[in-house]
Amino acid sequence: MPRMSAVRHTPSRPRSLAGQLFALQVVIMALVVTGLAALVYVNAGNRAEDAAVAQVTTAALTVADAPSVAAAIRTPKPTTLLQPYAEQVRKDTGVAFVTIMDTHGIRWTHPDTKQIGHVFLGHIGPALKGETFTETFTGTLGSSVRAVTPIRDHGKIVGLVSVGITVTAISDQVRGQLTVLLSVALAALAVGGLGTYVANRRLRRHTHGMSAAELSRMHDYHQATLHAVREGLVLLDADRRVALCNDAARELLGLGEDVVGSYVDQLGLPTSLTGALLAAEPRVDEVHLTAERVVVVNTSPVRGGERRGTVVTLRDHTDLQALTGELDSVRGFAEALRSQAHEASNRLHTVVSLIELGRAAEAVEFATAELQLAQALTDRVVAAVGEPVLAALLLGKAAEASERGVELTVTEDSSIDDGVLPDALVARDLVTMLGNLIDNAIDAAIEGAGAGGRPLVTVTARVDGGELLLRVTDTGTGVDPATIREVFRRGWTTKSEGRGLGLALVEQAARRAGGTVGLDRAAGGGAEFTVRLPLHLEVRA
Repeated sequence: MPRMSAVRHTPSRPRSLAGQLFALQVVIMALVVTGLAALVYVNAGNRAEDAAVAQVTTAALTVADAPSVAAAIRTPKPTTLLQPYAEQVRKDTGVAFVTIMDTHGIRWTHPDTKQIGHVFLGHIGPALKGETFTETFTGTLGSSVRAVTPIRDHGKIVGLVSVGITVTAISDQVRGQLTVLLSVALAALAVGGLGTYVANRRLRRHTHGMSAAELSRMHDYHQATLHAVREGLVLLDADRRVALCNDAARELLGLGEDVVGSYVDQLGLPTSLTGALLAAEPRVDEVHLTAERVVVVNTSPVRGGERRGTVVTLRDHTDLQALTGELDSVRGFAEALRSQAHEASNRLHTVVSLIELGRAAEAVEFATAELQLAQALTDRVVAAVGEPVLAALLLGKAAEASERGVELTVTEDSSIDDGVLPDALVARDLVTMLGNLIDNAIDAAIEGAGAGGRPLVTVTARVDGGELLLRVTDTGTGVDPATIREVFRRGWTTKSEGRGLGLALVEQAARRAGGTVGLDRAAGGGAEFTVRLPLHLEVRA
């Protein structure tokens, strides 16, 4: 049995939105033009009938008022004089008939001479009463619109005159107008169709020939993508107003739902970030601080012959920045441990050498003194700071400071019990704040070291009146009072190299935890940074 091959039918592509609109507009235009043509046709018919009524009425009154007509009626044979006159009037006015009759309706004139002497077909009663009236009546010449009016001689009605135009003649006149009307309607339809085609061709170019369903589906994908993507996306128009802002961008920048349409400089963003968004040139991987986050900003102008706007992408760098700080701390710890291992090796060789020289007492004394120095700092930190994260940080920074020739001490009034810090106070923020402050203090103490004693950094960490107090003091040169307000601004630094993010991150982390950071001059002339964080003292289970 032969195998039947399946025939694959390629689904037909839906008509594009521009094509659908074109077809719809053509149909609507055709209906409108047809309706208008019908309306004009009906109106033309009515106007033609009204014109016919006016024409026959005027002609009838003119004949009735002619003195020669009344004079002819007084003669023995009125037809002899009236028939030529009536035919002349009929030809001059273009009417179908001019019938002059006596008061009994007997015709004196008629276009068909065979009808002279016969009774007029139509109503004459109102005319006998002295009225002029019009009617549509079917007579010897067919259906006609006619006017009937009395003929007076010295006030007495001596005859009647009826002037009429056949309905066929009126219809022929309307049909002649209809030809012109149809020509105008077709011309209007052609011009309208051409204009619609041009407009829809432009629309097709802007919609890339997509159908309404495809555009709707693209819009749905567009909205879903904007809500799903984790990177912040902001589109600015040529006037630097927000044209689009997705959920991630609102969260990163702390913006509200009604941000679309607002100018960039009205969003309340930090000055440096606002400047980056308003810049004409592209920005690549610039790090900026908002109220609570570190964001990486990239901008790209949209150009199409002229500047049309800017595409802005935002990445949350907060956690990465914190992890980078922790990694730097770990590297510092590793370097300190390497140095400590090297020093321990040197000391061990010294002890071994003293023992080999038979000076065991000196060897014991040397080893004990080194152990006491290291253990004293460890004991003080462990006794004062029960919070493991802070204790580990202080021990690591102490080793790093010692390696760099700086003495790091913890004040005797320092005291933080384990379990005091609330869950809301993230350990990573504590590392960011205290670690950056100690790093800056060590650098400042080294740079400020002169002919005096050893550089010193003093750390205080304690609970003070429902707040966590972190204070770091150095023996450096201090900070110029004129620049205190600029210290926590991104990019501020006293170093020859560096991006100046450390203190800005400290201020941001403190604000995120609901606290504050203060700067003052220390008693010894250096800088004294104080961080206060509110505590809701709740004992952890």
